[in-house]
Amino acid sequence: MTTWFHRCLATGLLAGLTALAQAQDKPPLKILVGFPPGGSADTLARLVADGLRNDFSPVTVENRPGAGGRIALTQTRLSKPDGQTVIVLPSGPMVLFPHAYKKLDYDPARDFTPISQIARFQFGVVAGPGSQARTIQEMVTQAKAKPGETSYGTPGLGTLPHFMGVLMEQSAGIQLNHVPFQGGGPANTALLGGHIGYKFDVVSETAELHRAGKVRILAVTGPRRDTQVPEVPTLREAGIPMEATAWFAVYGPAGLAPDTLARIEKAMAVAVRKPEMQERLLKLGYEPIGSTSAELAAAQRADLARWEKPIKATGVQLD
Repeated sequence: MTTWFHRCLATGLLAGLTALAQAQDKPPLKILVGFPPGGSADTLARLVADGLRNDFSPVTVENRPGAGGRIALTQTRLSKPDGQTVIVLPSGPMVLFPHAYKKLDYDPARDFTPISQIARFQFGVVAGPGSQARTIQEMVTQAKAKPGETSYGTPGLGTLPHFMGVLMEQSAGIQLNHVPFQGGGPANTALLGGHIGYKFDVVSETAELHRAGKVRILAVTGPRRDTQVPEVPTLREAGIPMEATAWFAVYGPAGLAPDTLARIEKAMAVAVRKPEMQERLLKLGYEPIGSTSAELAAAQRADLARWEKPIKATGVQLD
């Protein structure tokens, strides 16, 4: 009896020590999001957090909204480079803001460590009830006939949809009227109310309205058709030489040790490439990536260069 009891006690103690050792092998991870709960960045951050719980403990998501994501970026930049704080953010602050703002309190290349690109997404050129255009070619014809009178709405000056419109102007040889709103909600209300003719919007945010016949997605901006609206052509298919996508990625502060970076990079890639994660991302309208640090850095450099000319051509300088 005593021997059996001692064996059970020893087994229990060993199991407890093993569990404790495994828990201690998992460092904590805080994922910052520069936008409010419920938005795209927040949704993706929480998906990533779920996929990382086998490698980190605990994994928490902290929302620090404000200044287009720059408040959370500042917190990330000032964090210790110990691999315990990262940020999930869209590409805009890394590839658009350096050209659009007079002065930033961060350097995208110097102040952060690229970790992994999570997913890519594309935009749609969306026509509302106030537009008579049934195709993207009809929209272009309309804009050429009345330069500066064809209006499109965006969530605000200097946002990615704003510069999607600018890039289309340059690519199609047209002049549009940009109408900035205080967020995507008011822009959408104006579109549905017929106060503006068009809007550039993430396909996943508009696909349901398109299928319901409330708006019409005339074209998509990416290199291939979107699986959510496969009947809609790309701009290139429609004869407009424009191709542009955006992405969400994970960054840490500058100075992450190579082994720390390698650990987080691998965990991120494995999480994103899991079939269940890929399925969830695809349902949300995103193309899963799960890149390496080097691949994200290359994508950042390429997009930073790509957006310089169209943004500077607008003369926009934000404070």
